[in-house]
Amino acid sequence: MSHLLHSHQDLLAIGEFDSPHSNQAPQSRRGTRAIFDSVAVALGMTTLCNLWLVAPLVSHSHSTVYHWSGTAWSLFAPVVFDFCLFWLVTVFLLLATERSVRARVALWSGFILFLPSVALKTWALLADGERLRTANLVVLGLCSILYLLSIALWRPEYTAHFDRARKMLSSGLSAVAMVGILILCELAWFGWQARSLNPPLQAHAPESAALTLQMQRPRVIWLVLDELSYDQVYGQRSPGLALPEFDHLAAQASVFSQVLPAGIRTDIVLPSLIAGRPANQIRSSADGRSLSLRNPEDGTWQAFNQRDTIFQDALQLGYRTGVAGWHNPYCRILPEVLDQCFWALQSGANQPYRSLLEQTRYRIARGLGISEPEGREAQLHRTDYLQLYTAADRMLADKTTTFLLIHMPIPHPGGIYNRVTGALDPRNSTYLDNLALSDRYLAHVRSVLEAQGEWDRSTIVVMGDHSWRTKLLWSGAPGWTPEEEDASHGGQFDDRPGYIVKLPYQHAGTRIDVPFAAVRTRALMDQLMCAKISSPGELSAWVQSVSANR
Repeated sequence: MSHLLHSHQDLLAIGEFDSPHSNQAPQSRRGTRAIFDSVAVALGMTTLCNLWLVAPLVSHSHSTVYHWSGTAWSLFAPVVFDFCLFWLVTVFLLLATERSVRARVALWSGFILFLPSVALKTWALLADGERLRTANLVVLGLCSILYLLSIALWRPEYTAHFDRARKMLSSGLSAVAMVGILILCELAWFGWQARSLNPPLQAHAPESAALTLQMQRPRVIWLVLDELSYDQVYGQRSPGLALPEFDHLAAQASVFSQVLPAGIRTDIVLPSLIAGRPANQIRSSADGRSLSLRNPEDGTWQAFNQRDTIFQDALQLGYRTGVAGWHNPYCRILPEVLDQCFWALQSGANQPYRSLLEQTRYRIARGLGISEPEGREAQLHRTDYLQLYTAADRMLADKTTTFLLIHMPIPHPGGIYNRVTGALDPRNSTYLDNLALSDRYLAHVRSVLEAQGEWDRSTIVVMGDHSWRTKLLWSGAPGWTPEEEDASHGGQFDDRPGYIVKLPYQHAGTRIDVPFAAVRTRALMDQLMCAKISSPGELSAWVQSVSANR
């Protein structure tokens, strides 16, 4: 009996060992846990590596959404797609290397050794720091060398240390994955809020009596030439740079020589000028429609109220309003006070989205200081100019648009014009070439108004939103030329923007040499629209009075 009992127990033991179902549950649990861990670790790594990509869309300032001229879908969908694609590829790599020690070592060594480079790259891109980009190249090179050495010098006896490091990194990346989940939720929520980002402007339909009054109003043309420098036009002009139209305008207008700028950033300066109050920061709502301005004196935030702007003043005085403008979403923040509107922004800091592959190529080229002769930015800058040129012409041709803001993306760098050939050609073009293009555009506006018999009787205000930001932004950056170095006297920054006012029927040029704060442009426009200033002497007296009371 004892022998049979032992034999029965042996058979049970053998059966338990050989049963195909004996380890199925533990193996299934281990497989599920491995997949879960890989998903969490991959999401953490994806979040760290793509923070630079998603951060602009989840920023509390919503700057990228605010400046986006396309649909919300075209902005958010590619970012979410790239984020999720990176995540899925990382999950696949983690699962594929589970059975191979060497492959696992290669993958996780990359995770560990390239994290410093990823962190520095993210900091460089979000801070837009050229020096940080250069430092990142050095760090990336060191990380690559260390990675290759770790693969070449790997020994099996290092496995225990490697597993401990991997476990610690896994825990950290799994924690970061929670941030990744939050980011995906924010992307979905902000994308939904911005779903109707750029609706068509509902133009006003004035009654016939109001239309007759508007057509009788002398036109006020407010021409903003982005980054127009007083020093480069009327101060210490570069030898050999001909600006005949600016000289012609100065001979029959008042040239301000001591304008105090409202700031150095277009997206802050223009709302500040339009509202007539100082600002040093802006922030937008998630739908890109509501704007707030920060007062530099007390730090308080105030809503940008379109009913408290130059354009509301113009409507109340019987003018019909229009904007053809660059960089700022005028049609979105001023819909109730504009009769016509067009805006464009494809070039500059808030460029349309690029795929990860294109972003990588572009960033590497920029980090190495490589500028393409016909690069993407130059193409987009030229496109902005041509689109606004056409839109402004359409509004200039409409005599019922009696208060018109034209904000052009010139002479803002990079160069898109060749002043020798007279062609739109970004190759070897500089800020000085764009100044020549600005002169040519000013001549075009004059010719259009003269053909209509409107130039002489119109008020023309030509200004820069800020001056040429030499050492603040451009000096030493890729594309900076010896010609620009000489013209700016070694990158010196003169903060005075150009500012010229031609009154109706003015035929003699004057200068106004007292300090004038550009933020008072709204107050000046009100005086001009009310015809309270009708002579250069009255203009000078008014400027002196407001300068004394500042």
